[in-house]
Amino acid sequence: MAGTPTFATPPGFLGIGRQDPGAGYVVAGVPLDIGTTNRAGTRDGPAAIRRASRMLVDGVHPEHWVDPRDLDIADIGDFAIALGDIPASLALIEQQAAQCRHLVALGGEHGITLALLRALSKRLGGPLGLLHCDAHVDTWADNFGQAFAHGSPFYHAINEGLVDPRRMIQIGIRSPVDCATWDWTIGQGVTIVTGQQAQELRPAALAERVRGVLGDAPAYLSFDIDCLDPAFAPGTGTPEIGGLASWQAQGLLRRLAAVDFRGMDIVEVSPAHDVAEITALAAATLAWEYLALQALDR
Repeated sequence: MAGTPTFATPPGFLGIGRQDPGAGYVVAGVPLDIGTTNRAGTRDGPAAIRRASRMLVDGVHPEHWVDPRDLDIADIGDFAIALGDIPASLALIEQQAAQCRHLVALGGEHGITLALLRALSKRLGGPLGLLHCDAHVDTWADNFGQAFAHGSPFYHAINEGLVDPRRMIQIGIRSPVDCATWDWTIGQGVTIVTGQQAQELRPAALAERVRGVLGDAPAYLSFDIDCLDPAFAPGTGTPEIGGLASWQAQGLLRRLAAVDFRGMDIVEVSPAHDVAEITALAAATLAWEYLALQALDR
């Protein structure tokens, strides 16, 4: 208890002080929330996630026995956005993401994922597999007339060929959804595991299902914090009851070391609606779990 107090941890994610965008792994905040449809406030998500990550710096991963901070890693701060302009913001985010070799993005709303996938797919020269953890399918053609709102990134990602829908699996889906959007998503070849089904499968069986869909080719992880039940993540804009517990999401990620992930985002943390920082801590821990997989692989 005589050591450095936790409040003195450097402000970067996991206390990372390096800010070099040329690092092998780059953490960046993407504080965009002008495409939200219920409660706004995710522009403050990156700062909250970084603050909560101070809880993860006093030891190594208790199962993989690695420290993500040993990676060639930097926290480069927050991306620039175009205030009040969603298409222009997506273009700016894509340009900045294109400079990062392996990006861990802290959102921000889920609309940012479209720009991140555009950059990554272009760099890799083809579509990616996708693990999408969420309460919502996010394949609506638009949200209340807005084509690029936070409920439509994967509609565009599929249509633009950024992801291979036959290698796309959605975990935790449980919100109200119109039949046309559901049928369109399934018709593209997407695998949907509802929130109830995910809980009945348990993490080990769920991970096996994910690995079977994603295969060996490059993949991307997009984790909307509202995949978790509001009991574990109240600080989000569109909470839906019946979600995963934090231990279930953690147990799933810990079993995905064999997946060739090339990037991830954790989105929709809205600190103004959080309680005792538990949502921000869940988001920080999931990003830490992802980076532990990368450290284990190296």
